[in-house]
Amino acid sequence: MRALDTIAESIRIGFVHPTTVMNTLIQVENEGGLGAVRRIERQLHLGTNALRHRDHPNTALAQTWLSAARAYLITQAERRQAV
Repeated sequence: MRALDTIAESIRIGFVHPTTVMNTLIQVENEGGLGAVRRIERQLHLGTNALRHRDHPNTALAQTWLSAARAYLITQAERRQAV
């Protein structure tokens, strides 16, 4: 999945633009629905914990991706309930 490559590369270099985060999550949903976003969120959860245990210097960025994925899922759920 290209999104995981984008996420991994941004964590590796230690930077991501907010637009890239949003576009990546939208792309994931467009390609696989909210289930795909949930799978990304799960991978981010596991990956962030692994980075935290290794004291990786870019753990905060991984946490940012995780928080963004969770916020995206919440927003989409609320949007669907409003319709």
